[in-house]
Amino acid sequence: MHYTKLGELSVSRIGLGAMGMSAYYTGASVDDEASVAAIHRALDLGVTFFDTAEMYGPYLNEELLAKALGSRRDEAIVATKFGTIRHTAGDREGLDGSPANIRLAVEGSLGRLGTDHIDLYYQHRMDPRTPIEETVGALKELAQAGKILGYGLSEAGISTIRRAHAVHPVTAVQTEYSLWSRDPESELIPLLAELGIGFVPYSPLGRGFLTGTIRSLDQLDENDFRRVAPRFEGSNLAANMHIVDAVEAVAAEASVTPAQVALAWVLAKGPGIAPIPGTKRVGRLEENVAADDITLTAGHMAILNALSPAVGDRYPDMSRIEQ
Repeated sequence: MHYTKLGELSVSRIGLGAMGMSAYYTGASVDDEASVAAIHRALDLGVTFFDTAEMYGPYLNEELLAKALGSRRDEAIVATKFGTIRHTAGDREGLDGSPANIRLAVEGSLGRLGTDHIDLYYQHRMDPRTPIEETVGALKELAQAGKILGYGLSEAGISTIRRAHAVHPVTAVQTEYSLWSRDPESELIPLLAELGIGFVPYSPLGRGFLTGTIRSLDQLDENDFRRVAPRFEGSNLAANMHIVDAVEAVAAEASVTPAQVALAWVLAKGPGIAPIPGTKRVGRLEENVAADDITLTAGHMAILNALSPAVGDRYPDMSRIEQ
């Protein structure tokens, strides 16, 4: 496994997104033993970067990750998130980046994770009612107290990132990025390179779409988030298949899997990038981790870079995504 830097944090170049083990996707919380086995195998393969959030479950995913890490906590860089549960209002869902909410949220996450510090603490979504300077001021205090080592922003806009970084250096920014979600290329990725901020692409496999295994919504549970995701709906799903077809063609020529092509493409975008593909299965985990040693040819990169964008929004409601 190769490693990279997110700010001052050294992490494995491929991490493990734990969300789908406990929430939103088909099979969530059905087999926690398999999820624990996947986390153990990740550690054995040199994966050090694990991503969770208080919202996943809610709370269940942090507890699952803590159970899996156990005595191996020191081998892991643990990232979790706050800001989409209002602890100041009876733990109701909603955006809250206030210092009071942060102080409540961090203690809850520390307890569920069974640790005395969080390596990377993200604001999950930006709160338009709280100036980012106030939010980061509270995070800076947590860092000074040793409760967090660094902080990040998830789905933040360009101006917000600049303002946050001016108060206290941002360790990493997390947003969706893959062959079917390429908006970060125009402004975000250049900004992060300019400021020396790490980049953590989530859903680098396009929520499983780029693996080529999802051809119909009938394959998904009734409560699977992807059933209401615009890019998976009706004619959009069919229109987006050209991306999968191209990935599969490159994979066949390179004698690798489509998932490995998709991950290798993301990794080729530069240093300071650590995608966090999610899986509950040891076999899929091993497949994903093996992408760390794959280098696509210039010809294959050119084919993939030239693909037309995916059709449809990323979420049914994009109002929580800062532009």
